Amino acid sequence: MILSPNRSHFGGSCATARISALAILRGQIERIETAEVVHQHDRVALGLSEADSALKGGLARAAIHEVFCEGRQGAAATGFVMGLAGRVSARRPLLWVRQDFSELETGALSMSGLAELGLDPRRVVMVRAADVESALRTSADALACDALGAVVLELWGETRQFDLVASRKLTLAAQSSGVTGLLLRMAAQPLPSTAETRWMLRAAHSPPGQARSTWGAPVFDAELLRNRHGPCGRWIMEWNCDECQFSEPSTYPQPVAAAPAHRPDPAVFQRRRAG
Repeated sequence: MILSPNRSHFGGSCATARISALAILRGQIERIETAEVVHQHDRVALGLSEADSALKGGLARAAIHEVFCEGRQGAAATGFVMGLAGRVSARRPLLWVRQDFSELETGALSMSGLAELGLDPRRVVMVRAADVESALRTSADALACDALGAVVLELWGETRQFDLVASRKLTLAAQSSGVTGLLLRMAAQPLPSTAETRWMLRAAHSPPGQARSTWGAPVFDAELLRNRHGPCGRWIMEWNCDECQFSEPSTYPQPVAAAPAHRPDPAVFQRRRAG
């Protein structure tokens, strides 16, 4: 008889806690859906017409976008993310958050490489985080700062800390400030998240330059695995360093080798054999 009221009390507390948690969750979902309506027309074109059509006009700002790649494709994925960041940042500062382990695996980012891609390295602020938790906290705080144009979060390998809850926090921060978040995930498998889009990146063959000593333009094999507001697809996208936008791969006409002068005309040779 004495324990019965206490059990009722604890049961009531648990029920109240569950109702409160559900109310908070509904509020977060409502905020996400409301923010989607507000920002659904704020998009930036990538430059490739087929990709922009699938994205309903371009990459959505004030949202989270994921870019995955195999470990050996890290350089290609990094270049692609740099291109996306350059498009959505609109000449505002760009914050790049890197996990220490990521830098050990792939090396430091090159500021001269940024300049070669047509991006101003003076607008890029690099942050090295000791672990995944620090990287997530730093990225969430940065996404809440509307003075930034974009925030890149780079994580290496599988990380249990980046779950659906962490993804939702980043999405809410991006939608409240209007800052775009780009998640670069190397050597990791996609998991459920609140990301607007999800890409898988591979390197593609670059066309030869005008001379043998020049580099070809960066070309990416970009597969859109998830698109919340449109179809998916896969495209070969070339980054135009001068115009700072993506486009279809250029075609460079190759010179045809002239026939040696000392050899007879094949048509004459055929006539002689027939005669």
